[in-house]
Amino acid sequence: MDSPLERANELLQRIDATPLTEEAKLRNYLAALREEIKGCEKQSAELEELNAKYEEAYQKLTAPANRVGIFLRELEGGKVLVAMGDTEYVALVDPNLDISSLKAGGRVRLNEAYAVIGLMEDSTGGTLFKVSDVMPDGRLRVGGDMQGQSSRLIERAGSMGEVKVKAGDEVRLDPTGRFAIEHFAHQDTKDYFIEDVPETPWEKVGGQEEAIRLIRETIENPLLYPEIYEKFDKKPVKGILLYGPPGCGKTLIGKATAYNLAKEYSKRKGIDVKECFLHISGPKILNMWLGETERMVREIFTTARSRARDGQLVVVFIDEAESILRTRSGGRYLNISNTVVPQFCAEMDGLVELENVVLIITSNRPDYIDPAILRPERIDRKVKVVRPNEQSTRDILSLYLHDNLPLDPRLLHEHESQACAKKALIESTSQTLWRKVPATEFLKIQLRSGATQTLYWSDLVSGALLKSVVDRAKDVAIRRAIADRDTPHGLTTDDLLDAVSAEYRENEIFPKSDAVEDWLKLLDFEPDQVVGVRPVKETRADTFIKRSIV
Repeated sequence: MDSPLERANELLQRIDATPLTEEAKLRNYLAALREEIKGCEKQSAELEELNAKYEEAYQKLTAPANRVGIFLRELEGGKVLVAMGDTEYVALVDPNLDISSLKAGGRVRLNEAYAVIGLMEDSTGGTLFKVSDVMPDGRLRVGGDMQGQSSRLIERAGSMGEVKVKAGDEVRLDPTGRFAIEHFAHQDTKDYFIEDVPETPWEKVGGQEEAIRLIRETIENPLLYPEIYEKFDKKPVKGILLYGPPGCGKTLIGKATAYNLAKEYSKRKGIDVKECFLHISGPKILNMWLGETERMVREIFTTARSRARDGQLVVVFIDEAESILRTRSGGRYLNISNTVVPQFCAEMDGLVELENVVLIITSNRPDYIDPAILRPERIDRKVKVVRPNEQSTRDILSLYLHDNLPLDPRLLHEHESQACAKKALIESTSQTLWRKVPATEFLKIQLRSGATQTLYWSDLVSGALLKSVVDRAKDVAIRRAIADRDTPHGLTTDDLLDAVSAEYRENEIFPKSDAVEDWLKLLDFEPDQVVGVRPVKETRADTFIKRSIV
């Protein structure tokens, strides 16, 4: 590019070469000079602007970086306390910044003199910690869930001031680990416990009158009549063991306890009291990782205490308790019970001060449970859930064969009403189950004395078996209704009797002799004098049973 002087000389030479008067040439000189001055001014402005941009970029690149700190609190004299990492600073605040806009736990920009010169957005990441306790002043105790991990106290950030935090919730900490800046509510649904309590009045629990009476006396009455118990200086029991053969209603009794307890307690208090049923399956909380099972036990009881403090009636129901509370080995070999049982005992002792928490454990083999669990002041009552007798069998069948089930039109025609037809159906099924004939023999037990004892179908009746019988009969009736949709169908006597036979045929598998003791316990038969057990082979006596009953 030519310089301004070169361009001016070139322009003058062209003017001089032009045949004009002196006055015309002078005017041309002045016009050319004016244009050239304008061009020079424009070029100079562009250079100045470009120079300013370079200067600005240079200043930015050479300026010291701002530090990011955490605002702790305001001090006297317009000063504030900020933290960077583990170090705290007493700092000044930029006069152009409104000090009231600073919130505890918020991020701020600090210059090289550590003065607060601006605000920063909160970070989106951070460490999550579980809250183990909420202090009276609002501070939170976090950590300490795993063995060897220490807990610490943290404060709430300004954004968390009105948030309700409970033990068991999780919080996200700021980068310094001093403040809880985000709250995550505790997820109640765990794979090892459920809390839904179906409507289960005592009338829906058939055949366990003695067990229900004892539970109502030991658990329900102390909550309904606390003044009488206080007068006699009698404390309510904290734990109950339900033991007995499988399928006889132990879990159902636990659910009914939670439902009826809350219902009666609500009437007594005149307010709506919600029940909390923590149904824990013992095998599901067993974990191969060291300390995890103990952590789950602590979490279960922490949940129970938290719900109790919220005014709920809490029933901690542990099914198959022998799986996690087995007798300890005394250090002779590695056994998870050596650490789980002491942890469980400590948590049970921590329930003493809470009046509205009840612990119910169930087991088919109570002899496997550690004695420290079953001692008084922990498990105060041991309730045996027995197999139903003949009358209880009728009561249970009447629950499953309810009035809304369709019965066969021919059966209804033979009787005066549906109630009479239902009664006849129940009576036929009960007689079949309780008839002691060769066709209903199930097991032969050989005793040490040389005698042989026979167990019949009636010796193995359970609530679960009766429900399965009714379900099988429903399947047959449904199959008929689908095949002939134009004709009304319903349950018949043959449906139930066929279902009884099919149920026992499928359950004829019995273990070899090395497991006889375990199976006899499950059958509710003491094994002391037993030397052998063998199943009775199927005799195909279905026709005989039906003919003899009908």
